[in-house]
Amino acid sequence: MSAPLGSAAASLPGGGGMELLLDDKTLRILEILSDSSEPMGSWNLVELLEGRGISVSPATIGRTLNRLESLGYLEKEKFKGRVITPRGEEAIRLSQELRERNYYKEQLDAIINTNVLQNFLMVLEARKAIERSTVRLAAERANDAEVRHMEEILERQKALRDQGGSIADEDRAFHKAIAAASGNKALEILYAIISMSGQQSRLFEHLRKKVASPYVTGHLRILEAIRDHKPDRAEICMVEHLDGLMEDVNAYWHHYHPK
Repeated sequence: MSAPLGSAAASLPGGGGMELLLDDKTLRILEILSDSSEPMGSWNLVELLEGRGISVSPATIGRTLNRLESLGYLEKEKFKGRVITPRGEEAIRLSQELRERNYYKEQLDAIINTNVLQNFLMVLEARKAIERSTVRLAAERANDAEVRHMEEILERQKALRDQGGSIADEDRAFHKAIAAASGNKALEILYAIISMSGQQSRLFEHLRKKVASPYVTGHLRILEAIRDHKPDRAEICMVEHLDGLMEDVNAYWHHYHPK
């Protein structure tokens, strides 16, 4: 999920030991040039930026283009305009990563500094009440196809984690698959209602990275108990997993917001 672009600039390494601050306008310029198959000049960029609600003069665009070119992010084609370089493409990627990271940190800070924190913990408590039942039933009732589906989800999750990607979607898919395998439609619906939204899952993923908490190992233990059809063990693993989530919220608070 791409985080919304705010007013804060992202700091990136530039050429010759310089630093480039990719504010919104600069980042938009690079993105436009990245999307273009042809070289572009200042006037073209002015018009395209205005179409995106950003007002800037040709003189300002010219200075920005010169700066980006000096940093190796753009190249000039004589009488045609400028094109983006591989270094410029990398600058876009890094800037978006920095902005996304800062966005989630800001959201976490907002959560922990308001009553939303307590609501978040209450949701996890409610999930624990529901999921200790769904996982017990799944351990009793899951068929080979359902177990294989869970295995495939965790395989994708591991691949994404190894690549440094987000595993939030696979996290939700795994818990949803357990609820479905329980064979209890009422519990499955209750889980769907109480489970975290996609945005909350990604916020929580960021939080667990900040506190260096293991994420996938809990899922593997749960899956093993379901595969072996051991309801008691499955319930214990799920409770430990969700208790760990609540501990991570509090760990983040105490580490990053000490009193």
